[in-house]
Amino acid sequence: MNIKDAQKAVDEWIQNHGVRYFNELTNMAQLTEEVGEVARIIARRYGEQSEKESDKDKDLGEELADVLFVVLCLANQTGVNLQQAFDKKLDIKAKRDHDRHQNNKKLK
Repeated sequence: MNIKDAQKAVDEWIQNHGVRYFNELTNMAQLTEEVGEVARIIARRYGEQSEKESDKDKDLGEELADVLFVVLCLANQTGVNLQQAFDKKLDIKAKRDHDRHQNNKKLK
């Protein structure tokens, strides 16, 4: 599934299962909450914090999907074609960062 199709799938889900999109501010708060859940897993599983017993069953993929879902909601409700924006950003980064990263001694 490409990003365009994912945006459409989220919109269809909202139309068929949700009442409506939460407003943009609510979705921004929701996105912050979901990113926090990802951060908690990463900090405890891959960082230096001890993983609590209650966190051991948390699914990182599921939490990342929650982040993606809210990002797609925000793109839909603000009229952003995320496929187009992502493709453009990837092109910019490829041109801008290719030599910079290739010449970074810290990455060798």
